[in-house]
Order: sequence, then structure tokens, then C-alpha cells
Amino acid sequence: MATNLLSAAACRNATSTAAAIRKLHDGDGLYLWVYRDGRKYWRMRYWQSGKERLLSIGVYPNVTLSDARIKRDELRKQLTADLDPSAERKAVNLRKKLAAENSFEAVAREWFHKQLHIWVPHHADDVRRRLESNIFPALGKRPIDQIEAPELLQAMCKIEARGAYDLAHRVLQVCGQVFRYGIATGRCTRNLSTDLRGALTPHVKQHQAAVRVEELPDLMRAIAKYDDIGDQQTRLALQLLAQTFVRTNELIGAQWVEIDLENALWIIPAARMKMRTEHVVPLSRQALAILTDLKALSRGSRYVFPGRNRDKPISNNTLLFALYRLGYKGRMTGHGFRAVASTILNETGFNPDVIERQLAHCERDEVRGAYNRAEYLSERKRMMQQWADYLDSIAAGAKVIPLHGGAA
Repeated sequence: MATNLLSAAACRNATSTAAAIRKLHDGDGLYLWVYRDGRKYWRMRYWQSGKERLLSIGVYPNVTLSDARIKRDELRKQLTADLDPSAERKAVNLRKKLAAENSFEAVAREWFHKQLHIWVPHHADDVRRRLESNIFPALGKRPIDQIEAPELLQAMCKIEARGAYDLAHRVLQVCGQVFRYGIATGRCTRNLSTDLRGALTPHVKQHQAAVRVEELPDLMRAIAKYDDIGDQQTRLALQLLAQTFVRTNELIGAQWVEIDLENALWIIPAARMKMRTEHVVPLSRQALAILTDLKALSRGSRYVFPGRNRDKPISNNTLLFALYRLGYKGRMTGHGFRAVASTILNETGFNPDVIERQLAHCERDEVRGAYNRAEYLSERKRMMQQWADYLDSIAAGAKVIPLHGGAA
């Protein structure tokens, strides 16, 4: 047992007495090194294989005298067991480093960054937020290969406790992708998300609201009169959305550089598309007229639909709230125009492949070849012009609908 030589008061009052370093011995190799500038460090001096070694124990007074003695005694036990305390510390630090590199958060972030080049920004933001808000606080620091199914389920149950049943399923899906990546990179051996099948509260996916086909004429007439309660730009945005049935994010982020008025084409770059594939939208005569009006309203902005700050587009909610003002809350959304167009065009005999291409439902099977942005372009141009004529016709109250999917 060590013969203790120092006291708490001696440690507290110790100075270097003008020396660069003063070494105060407490017995069994424990020293308090006192520097000229007042700093004080605990050091453990020992011999291993005939060589003198020195090990840092901590900074005084963060590590008190009693704490330092406990650490010294622990290190002495390692020496008695023929273990090198320095080597053991390095091994512990290495294990901690490897654990940190193999933590769920580390693996998840590595997986996340590998996906960024195929994701549109808003989807990437959704995935990151789901991980950072719902998973990392509970499981982020845990080594991915040590997480058990009940831990993952507990994290999901916390989400469900907020009533966010759909979010719980989406977060579990993301976790499953992280675990699969962990398996592929040798950090874990099981995808725990599969163990939770049937464990979450069932959730019925809610499709975004869309009017019935027979309700579309009233909606188009209401939009045509939107200037009476709102602004012209929003009315034109709703009309162009109906004409082109692109996704709402694709519409509001449109820039004039994407619009080829001469060739009547709107070329949406891959970076703005959900599937990261460039998309071509043929522009009808009606769409070109809308864009002419929008150009006069754009105030020199690069955006087709600039917000109050012309360097930024209108918000995601602009069109949705406009539909609310028209009395369509819970009945119609921006995405609903896609559903209605798809239904009507399919029912009137247009080639389903042409419709799917125009909806930018890109083929995911790489065996069928890369997406050709001009695929079915002539058929799509004819279909989009007929669709625009149809919208004009029903808005005007025509009884005969001049829409057909047969060959021109």
C-alpha cells in the first residue's frame, strides 16, 4: 500500500518555487507536476520491461488528490498483472475511436452523404431531419452492431406517442437503409428494421386530395376568377400547374433559363427533379401565353414565380393556400392536378407510357436503359396541347369535351 506524502492543502498551495517544473511525490510513483505558470498535472511514474515510463493521470484540481490516488492504485493493479498501463490506455482509446466510427450516427451520416447526389434537396433535408430529430438522440452514439431490436422499437414508440404514425414508419424505413449499408460495409450483421415488422401501429397512407373528374370544370372556372380575391401571379401559377401537371416544387422553383419559348419546351434540370433525371415539358399555346404574362410580372427575377424578395421563389404554401381561399381546403392540392390529369388522360385513350413519361415517373429498372428526355416527345407535345384545349373547353362550360388519345 502506498505511503501518501501529500495533503489536499499542499496540492492547493504548491508553487514551482521559481523552477520551470516542480515535481511533488505522493508515493508509489504518483507525482504532482507544478509549472511556473501555475498549471498542475498528475503523472504516474513506473517501470515496464526495465524501462522507465510516464503516464498522465489528469489536470489538478479537476482531478483531486483522492481521485489521483485511486487512478494510481488501479494502474498498479495492471502492473501487478504484467499489463502495461500505457498500452492498455491506448487500447481503450482505440476501442472508443472504433466505437465512435461504428456508431449508428457515423454509419448513418456516411450512408446519407453517399445518397446526396441522387436526392433533390428537400428530400435530403427530410431524411436528415428524421435522423437528427428522432434517432440520433436515442441511438446515435450506440455502436451499430450492439443495438438491439427493443431499443429501435423504443425509439419508434416515442415517435408514435406524438401521434406521428406515418413518420414512425418513414423513420424505420430510413433506419433499415442505414442498417443495410452497415451490413454492406462490415459494421453490423443484421437489419433490425426487419425484426420490427408488425410492431408499429398500422398507418393508412393518405393520398393528397384531388377533385373528382366531374368537379374539375368548376375548379378551373374558380381559378380563372382568382384575381377577384388574390393576385394575378398566383392565378397564373395555378393555371400553369393545371396545364403542365408538374410537381408543385418543380413549378415554384422554375427559372427563366429553363424555358425555351422558341421551341415551346420547359426543360427542368435533373437537380430539381425527384428522380434526379432531366425532364422535358412541352408547352402548349395556352402555357406559352401564361408564361408571357408571367414574364411581365417577374420584375427581372431569374425565377418565373418570384416572391416578395425577387431573388427567391414563392413559398410551398402559396398555391395550397390559394386553393383554400377558393373553397377547396381538404378537396384539392397542387399534387392533385397530377392525379386528375393522369385519370382523364388514361381514360381517354392516351398511351400509358406517354402519360407516365410526362408525369416524370421515370423507369427505375436500369436493364431497360437510361431515360431519354426526348422519348415519346412528339406524342407528348400532341397530348399536352389537347390537354390545354380540354382545360379551356371545360372552363368555358363546353358540353362536348374535345379530348381523344388516338393518333393525330
